[in-house]
Amino acid sequence: MVNTAVAVDWVMVRTETEALQLEYAWIKEFDPNFNVRYRDDKSYPYLALSTTEEFPRAYVYRGDKRKGNTYFGPYVQAWAIRDSLDHLLRVFPVRSCTSGVFRNAKAAGRPCLLAHIDRCSAPCVGKISAPDHRALVKEFMSFMSGNSKDIMADIANRMKSASETQDYEQASVLRDDLAALERVLEKSVVVLPDDTYADVVGLVHDDLQSAVQVFSVRGGRIVGQRGFIMENSVEATSESLMTDALMHIYATATKEEIPVEVLVSHEPESATSLADLLGVIREAQISVRVPARGDKRILMETVLANAGGALGIHKTKRSADLVTRSKALAEIQVALGLPDAPLRIECIDVSHISGTNVVASLVVFEDGIPRKKDYRQFIINDPRDDTASIAQVVTRRFKEHEELRPYRPNLLVIDGGLPQVNAAAKALELSGVGNMHVIGLAKRMEEIWRPGDAYPVILPRNSEALFMLQRVRDEAHRFAISLHRNRRSKGMVDSVLDDIPGLGPVKKKALLAHFGSLKKVAQANVAELATVAGIGPIQAEQIWQFLSESNSEETSINTATGEIIES
Repeated sequence: MVNTAVAVDWVMVRTETEALQLEYAWIKEFDPNFNVRYRDDKSYPYLALSTTEEFPRAYVYRGDKRKGNTYFGPYVQAWAIRDSLDHLLRVFPVRSCTSGVFRNAKAAGRPCLLAHIDRCSAPCVGKISAPDHRALVKEFMSFMSGNSKDIMADIANRMKSASETQDYEQASVLRDDLAALERVLEKSVVVLPDDTYADVVGLVHDDLQSAVQVFSVRGGRIVGQRGFIMENSVEATSESLMTDALMHIYATATKEEIPVEVLVSHEPESATSLADLLGVIREAQISVRVPARGDKRILMETVLANAGGALGIHKTKRSADLVTRSKALAEIQVALGLPDAPLRIECIDVSHISGTNVVASLVVFEDGIPRKKDYRQFIINDPRDDTASIAQVVTRRFKEHEELRPYRPNLLVIDGGLPQVNAAAKALELSGVGNMHVIGLAKRMEEIWRPGDAYPVILPRNSEALFMLQRVRDEAHRFAISLHRNRRSKGMVDSVLDDIPGLGPVKKKALLAHFGSLKKVAQANVAELATVAGIGPIQAEQIWQFLSESNSEETSINTATGEIIES
């Protein structure tokens, strides 16, 4: 078996259920020699509704779909559908018996057992009219079509209420009902309707490269998957890249290889013309569109996840290759006129939102590989602008961090253009650091700036040197963003409740959990505040008084004139 294998590839999906169903479909399709499981002649089980009958019937079905019926699925296990259908009938007691049982009950004037245990509304004996029963069926279909949020929330609330009243037996029943409904909703997005004949094309790109993944869906099943990497042009956009990808995919395609529908992650340039071109080859009308909702949109997200993973793996392999890294460092040396290859590169990036929570990062690469133990993060004191922040970080790096001083970088990279790199060079001079090579990598055109230069250095878009510098810059950006998010999240947790005397973290948490938000806490009266666990009448009065005074101190604005009204 090992000797027979040529290559190993994989497809990413959202859940284990989808992985199982995709494996099942491909074993049926390709009939591999070494797979024993799932090599039977069974088809997927569906939940069916016989909507053409006067009183539609809900039942579990296998086999070819019949005209006039409505099907939901497919699903993994038939027993799970039957179990879930039993629980669904609690909420939607539609008919589920066969035609023979229905006729016998109608003739006898007595309903079957399902009616007595509240699993059927008994249309056979006239307990529900045909229009009312169809309305019930419509609700059933609405739930199965995805409008399940309200019903699931209702069951969850009933379960919570039963638990709070210590009716644990009822709570456990509702818990099981909820679990059964969740199993019903485990519909696969890797298996689409049988009439689906499409290619799903997803594209993920950075400034230099694009990863394209194509899922081929035939007869509602994914029968193939392929992908490739493209080099981007300087002025490339998502639309132009998608156009290039489609031209590459279908450049040599035959009539049989072009599907009826091409689903894309980004609208290509001249989508109509492209569809017409493909239509001429196929001799039929072709649709090229971006799926907006439903299973096709969810499948597109799966394709994009695979494209993103492929691009990441490609970049990792590229950066991990010793020969490639050596070539990149040599190209950087030549392009920048350095005396030696930059074996140690440090990069600084500043992160903020509108000048708030300003932080910076410093990352270190040695021999083209991240040296994470030398990474540093900085909180910027009294930030004025990006240039001042850059100067502050450079100064602190070479004056305060003694553990890094013995290992001076061969090249210091700044995330920014000429103003930022000039600020860094001046900070180095003031810090007494000489013979330090510093550059700036600007995002707009990926140009390289050196201190005092009138024109930037432009590296070829496909050069290993540019790829290396981009990777260093992106890692610094990622590291800075992580600190910025942490500080922003911490700031969001802080609120006016922190200023209330005698209100500790436990009571603060209880207030927010009870009311749901700080706004609703501020809108509550004393009696409502006193209902919170741990909050007595006296403290409730104090909280209400404090929040009332805080609200009264807020600035008022005349909406007619825009004038600030002083209190």
